[in-house]
Amino acid sequence: IHLKRLSPPESAGFIAEYKTNSDGRLPSGPALKGTDFQVGVYEWTFFVGDYFASKNNELTGTPFLDEVPIRFGIDDPEEHYHVPLLVSPWSFSTYRGS
Repeated sequence: IHLKRLSPPESAGFIAEYKTNSDGRLPSGPALKGTDFQVGVYEWTFFVGDYFASKNNELTGTPFLDEVPIRFGIDDPEEHYHVPLLVSPWSFSTYRGS
């Protein structure tokens, strides 16, 4: 999973690459901490095609979903932001969790 900041322009760029644990969570806790947790627009990129291929799912050919980008905004770094991805080889959904 990649995380990048899209705005504000002066701090835009790649933040980090992450790998989730068997529960689908980041083992080190929240991705944004301290000074990285800023007001702005962010984007997660989930590499779900690679994920399902690594699980030996019997999918052939080009994956229906390969990379899933989730663009979201943070307007109050004092609040908690949880951005889960629920995914299958053919669909996905997300929401702002608690």
